[in-house]
Amino acid sequence: MMKRMLPVWAAGLALTLTVAGCTEKENVPAAAGQEISAATLSQIRQLGFSTQNVRRDEDGNYLVEGDILLTAQNLQQRPTVQLLRVGQDEQYRTTNLVTGLPRTITVSISNQFPASFTTALDVALDRYNAENLQLRFARVSSGADIRILRGAGDYLASAGFPSGGEPFNLIRVNSRAFGPDISTGTIASVLAHEIGHCIGFRHTDYMDRSYSCGGQAVNEGASTVGAIYIPGTAVGPDPDSWMLSCIGADDDRPFNANDKTALDYLY
Repeated sequence: MMKRMLPVWAAGLALTLTVAGCTEKENVPAAAGQEISAATLSQIRQLGFSTQNVRRDEDGNYLVEGDILLTAQNLQQRPTVQLLRVGQDEQYRTTNLVTGLPRTITVSISNQFPASFTTALDVALDRYNAENLQLRFARVSSGADIRILRGAGDYLASAGFPSGGEPFNLIRVNSRAFGPDISTGTIASVLAHEIGHCIGFRHTDYMDRSYSCGGQAVNEGASTVGAIYIPGTAVGPDPDSWMLSCIGADDDRPFNANDKTALDYLY
């Protein structure tokens, strides 16, 4: 098991701090003293997401599974049963993907971030472009398809899923939670992970987040998400996937063989 694994809602302001404990509750405390209602938790569960540690972000959206952003509109959706599976620790996708291929997705990053984050974004985009997918990525200064803005609160980063064939348009990153000595590779891995959500990927260890995060095993079942297996991928645990729920403070996760198979299968 990897050391110092933290979810993207890392507790406190340092990536190496202890993960907050997980406890099943019908009403989960949220940011700003709000609580998540039982009805909302039921909607989240029906969509196939974990209902542990659900919280609200600064925009009033719901953060689930550490970094996945769900809007009120998302909660009303009833997707068909679909899921992308790689081996026993699976790659998952949502029912919504980016369409209109081939195409280039533009990404911008706020100038509120240190220069190291721009460098790391270029590394992350290069990783995608090196796979020769039907999706290409380019960094721009404005008018981007995906904007990376500075976030705050008790999470490291957040992003949502595609809608209407378009990538989710916003990633929030709490740069203050990274610490001064964080490597370019770790930042790039976090940004590539959030971009993965924006184009439709879920967490590799969705069925058991304790694999990368430790703590209590969480298995919500297939729910409305379902499963599509990718033939030819390895079986058994996949410790290096870029879409694992939690990442260590000194980890760098370029795409592994299963990641590349999943990306190629979808795009």
